[in-house]
Amino acid sequence: MTTTTLAVLVPLLPFLGAVAGLLLGRTAPGFVRPLAVLPTLAAAGLAVAVAVRQGGGPAVEASTELTPTGSVPVDLALYVDGFAALVAVLVGVVAACVQIYSTAYLRDDPRYPSYAALVSLFTSAMLLVVYSGDLMVLLVGWEVMGICSYFLVGHYWETPEARAASLKAFLVTKLGDVPFLIGLFALASAAGTFRITGVLGAVAAGTIEHPTLIALLLLAGVAGKSAQFPLHTWLPDAMAGPTPVSALIHAATMVAAGVYLVARLLPLFAASAAAMTVLAAMAAVTMVGSGLAALAQDDIKRVLAYSTIGQLGYMTGALAVGDRGAAVFHLLSHGAFKAVLFLAAGVVIHAAGTNSLAAMSRMSGLARRVPDAFWTMTVALLALAAIPPFAGFFSKEAVLVAAEHAALDGSGAVPAAAGWTVLVAGLATALLTAAYAARLWLRTFRGRGAEAPDHGRQPLAMTSVLWVLAVPSLAFGLAYGALPGWFDGRALTPTLTTAVLGTGAALVGGLVTYAAWRHATAPAARPPAGAVAAHPGEAPAVSEAAAIASHAPAHGSVSAAADPTDPGRLLLGPLHRSAAEGFRVDALYSALFVRPVRAGARLVSFLDREVVDAYVRGSGTGARLLGAAVRRAQTGNVQTYLGALLAGSVAVAVLAVVLSHTNAGS
Repeated sequence: MTTTTLAVLVPLLPFLGAVAGLLLGRTAPGFVRPLAVLPTLAAAGLAVAVAVRQGGGPAVEASTELTPTGSVPVDLALYVDGFAALVAVLVGVVAACVQIYSTAYLRDDPRYPSYAALVSLFTSAMLLVVYSGDLMVLLVGWEVMGICSYFLVGHYWETPEARAASLKAFLVTKLGDVPFLIGLFALASAAGTFRITGVLGAVAAGTIEHPTLIALLLLAGVAGKSAQFPLHTWLPDAMAGPTPVSALIHAATMVAAGVYLVARLLPLFAASAAAMTVLAAMAAVTMVGSGLAALAQDDIKRVLAYSTIGQLGYMTGALAVGDRGAAVFHLLSHGAFKAVLFLAAGVVIHAAGTNSLAAMSRMSGLARRVPDAFWTMTVALLALAAIPPFAGFFSKEAVLVAAEHAALDGSGAVPAAAGWTVLVAGLATALLTAAYAARLWLRTFRGRGAEAPDHGRQPLAMTSVLWVLAVPSLAFGLAYGALPGWFDGRALTPTLTTAVLGTGAALVGGLVTYAAWRHATAPAARPPAGAVAAHPGEAPAVSEAAAIASHAPAHGSVSAAADPTDPGRLLLGPLHRSAAEGFRVDALYSALFVRPVRAGARLVSFLDREVVDAYVRGSGTGARLLGAAVRRAQTGNVQTYLGALLAGSVAVAVLAVVLSHTNAGS
């Protein structure tokens, strides 16, 4: 079987599994789990085979004209280079782990068949984005992921949080997709093709007019899809969905799509110094702002959500300084350890019966209850904090080295200001990342108080995938020497300066957080009332749905908790409340956009009801009254009709006589 055939099967198998799962979900429920797991596992295996055959060599290309358009053709094109091959392996492996994990996590969920089919479709759409060599075909996968995220985030539709989160995710990403679509058509029109190779050839030839405008239009869609400032607000709220969905979105699919697209089209962005500067500024604000917000969150999944936003900021920062190898390197390592963090968080939420760090900090023995989650989460948090020799250290160092090179090499194509912006923000974020990672670990696994509830041994389907993903979280960074051959050939080796600065910042952040945690008042023995809703006999998804629903009533907010023992409160000081609310970006958007739109909608409704409908009702009422008046004359009595006719004739005669006399007198 040729490499091209294998590559075609990679996105096709999950798609066929999704279709079969939807068709057989009700009539043959026994086939649902095999149809969810086996095609995705097969796709992961084929992605590995494609990567081995591609081997970092020349790209594998194939295409056929999809449909004649009369202008710019649309091709069903395949393009598998080193970037695409490795990213597809990440997507396939994480998706397979999520499907296996979900068989236990949602074991009694009546909507599991549709859930599993949507996860498979989600996976297929991302693989289509990765392997596509045509921007229009890529757009199909891009938009299918948006639809799937809407349904998957809203899986617990009984809770108002899930309904609002799914709608918000859909609308915010679509807000970015509108200029993205305009930019896509403008780019294809200027290049004369939707083929990515053709577009890059046109960029190299300098035939693309207005590259800054096109790059900024595309960047709007990337900011929405990859949750970058200012379109990042949907991602923390999307934590109202099931934990396996969060792992899939954050580690390997939707949010990675924007970074991957910029990496594929990086020469277009590099053709505009203004676009690279905007990209650097967006990355810097995203990194630092999300790090501060993560330090104030009480929901364990919202901490991880803001962490994802910040790590994506590192990737966009690497792209802003022109090094897509560093960006994709961090995308791969982040995908591994972030999948571990979310899937382990699902185990912890089930064991503790809550998603609240304030409640977990008042439980002892949680690490003993869930040893698999404890150890794998510890590994993943060390990777997140970029502590050597874990994977995150090497990939984050590659970003910092690229930023340092851009900052000090004033003769390069990247503005030095962009390099300095990314470098300073990256070092500050390294400190913040270690701080919120240490805070999460201490409050989750070093709580004091009553014993954590014993739910027994967690299912093997949930714990085994944690160890599978923990291996690359620990060791993938050691491959930094082999990866340049798969990318652009630029070295990914850490340098002494950035290694010392980055690791030093991480150690300072972790130690300061530990000191603040020790300084805090000893927690009370009992958790906050209503914050724990344990369901030891139910599936983990039941505990999670109950935890999501109980957090706001217990603490007055979905994100924060009034807990004086929180080290984040001590570290952030007066900034804590604002950081917990995401610096009120949602409130700003509500004031600037939501309220005016709602006011306009109310005005239109009023005009429609009181003006337009009033005319319609008035015409109907007038016709009804006229009919009633005419109906009174229709008695059916012949004498009445003759009398009326005689009276009318006399009236007409009298009127004629009067008019004749009037005319004669004049």
